[in-house]
Amino acid sequence: MPEENNNSSEMTVKIRLDFKGQAKPKRFFFGGKSVDKVAEEIREQQIALFRNVPLQGVKIEDIEMSTEVYTVWDDFNNNEVAFAPITLTLTAGSITDLLRFIMREEFRKIEVIKPGQQYLTKFDMERLLFKIHEEFRSYSNRLEKKYTSL
Repeated sequence: MPEENNNSSEMTVKIRLDFKGQAKPKRFFFGGKSVDKVAEEIREQQIALFRNVPLQGVKIEDIEMSTEVYTVWDDFNNNEVAFAPITLTLTAGSITDLLRFIMREEFRKIEVIKPGQQYLTKFDMERLLFKIHEEFRSYSNRLEKKYTSL
């Protein structure tokens, strides 16, 4: 039986992300993709990024996309929207390394596989709260740029 790593800050988690697809407007008689197809393409692009772009402090163990694409009606925009889910199994060097995943718009669920317990020192808690602040500010800036450019 292999000896378990006693690094108290390392974590293994499963994170579910649902990538949103909205229909592209048709141009003349061509183009126009279904919401399902758009969501699947976005999912494929994101999977390629996860597989090919290293993330500091994070090792992606597995990418599962067995969950089917699902559609819902968006009352706000009055149209159909599709979501293409994936489940990432990853090992992170610390809890702060996970924030880049849980602060994403696509984030839906997290399951901590190990450790069974996590102890945070005063320094760890301060670092975590500061990182949450940084991620939130970054997210707010992206939203501001997105909606001011429309």
